[in-house]
Amino acid sequence: MASSWVGQWRSSAWVVSTCLLVALLTCTLRCSECVTLSNIILILTDDQDVEMGGMTPMKKTKELIGDAGVTFSNAFTATPLCCPSRSSIITGKYPHNHLVRNNSISGNCSSTAWQKEAEPFAFPVYLNKMSYQTFYGGKYLNQYGSKDAGGVDHVPPGWDQWHALVGNSKYYNYTLSVNGKEEKHGDNYEKDYLTDLVLNRSLHFLEERSPNHPFFMMLCPPSPHSPWTAAPQYQQSFSDVKAPRNGSFNMPGKDKHWLLRQPANPMPNSSIEYLDNAYRRRWQTLLSVDDMVEQLIKKLDSIKELNNTYIFYTSDHGYHTGQFSLPIDKRQLYEFDIRIPLLVRGPGIKPKQTLQSPVLNIDLSMTILDIAGANLSTVNMDGQSFLPQMAPWLRNGTERPFFLVEYTGEGHSSEDPSCPKLGPGLAECFPDCVCEDAFNNTYACVRVLKDANLQYCEFADNESFVEVYNLTSDPHELENIVKKVDPALLQIMNQRLIKLQSCTGDSLCINVNMGQIRLFFNFKGRSSTIDKIESCKMC
Repeated sequence: MASSWVGQWRSSAWVVSTCLLVALLTCTLRCSECVTLSNIILILTDDQDVEMGGMTPMKKTKELIGDAGVTFSNAFTATPLCCPSRSSIITGKYPHNHLVRNNSISGNCSSTAWQKEAEPFAFPVYLNKMSYQTFYGGKYLNQYGSKDAGGVDHVPPGWDQWHALVGNSKYYNYTLSVNGKEEKHGDNYEKDYLTDLVLNRSLHFLEERSPNHPFFMMLCPPSPHSPWTAAPQYQQSFSDVKAPRNGSFNMPGKDKHWLLRQPANPMPNSSIEYLDNAYRRRWQTLLSVDDMVEQLIKKLDSIKELNNTYIFYTSDHGYHTGQFSLPIDKRQLYEFDIRIPLLVRGPGIKPKQTLQSPVLNIDLSMTILDIAGANLSTVNMDGQSFLPQMAPWLRNGTERPFFLVEYTGEGHSSEDPSCPKLGPGLAECFPDCVCEDAFNNTYACVRVLKDANLQYCEFADNESFVEVYNLTSDPHELENIVKKVDPALLQIMNQRLIKLQSCTGDSLCINVNMGQIRLFFNFKGRSSTIDKIESCKMC
């Protein structure tokens, strides 16, 4: 009897334990099914600065994204030009690794080599494999859709809905590739104004999407890039606005690379009138982007997705209007061209934060993949996720102590007819014979923010020209102090630059061991001690 009872007890216990295990597994599966992945939206403007007041028109954006989340005060581009910068955003890589040098096909902008070697490893491909529904609208890469880049038939992998501009920024009279089919547009505001079209098609995507899967949208309006065509209702806005006259405005480019020493100083009135007009019209075009942000957030709220959506707002690089007597453009190593706006809101991000952590546009892809739950150790990118900086409750994050900014200059083999005195090799020549770029306007910089505020840049030219700035005492980079600092500083910065220019992957481009070296600045006989960092895992 006892043996029989024991056997029944064991049998019953086995049944109970089995049932508990099945119930536990069922609960686990159901719970995993109930985990809701966050939606993600990236809004990328074209040429929007932060140093020259470029965010001033964005009142709704600052309230609805910045005040509702975090504003990064030290966000930078890895390179201050459209196509290589956008290529960095898409791939998460420095230009020396994705190999896009400038805005031309020969510079690898949207070339067949790029399409074969870089696009299959861009972050939207990972999202798509993770069941994200993906939408692209607006400017992609400057040469996209051209005959030499495969035409409008080419749709990069990873995108479910593709509404990409052919070529460079326009507001009217452009061509789109809509899922690989050509779509021409005219000059009717209601139907064709590109900023509004991108918004309207993104709203349609939100209406038609499957609620069973998360979504990612990348919205790339043309503003505030030239030709600065504002919507009709905004063409009279900011009528009294002029470019700011402070800092380096209309200052001579003494002690700088030869290209910066060429412009006439002071600038002629014709150049000042030209840049003031550009400045005002840039702001006018941004008002439609501000409306876009408002309408998009209203839509997300109405479909009950706002609280589960991360929204990023940024630009591909900065811009200048009159700094160092350069009328208008980007491409330079200075703060006005390399600093970018970056605002983010989303689940777990506390409102009204301003973070000083340095972040780069190569970090956007890793951050987006981090939000999506990707295994970042399997992703070959140079950036790092800044999600821990925005939402530290998730896990601890690390800040990079310094980073790389690099640029490859563009020029023409023949001289510009309007500037024959400057000879060949120049590009982007504006009124009054001021050229903004040249073949040897090719540089690489180490930008330091932690423990010091320094910029160290080397040019690839016959002079081996070097520029060094202490942005604590000289925030507008007026004085090149290369001849005034301790040579030990120059040697250390040179070694850092060599390492950064050869780095690949986040373990080499970011991770450093924090060791201190004492360096001395000598400013006209006065010395100050600064603790520095110089010990790297890749050494």
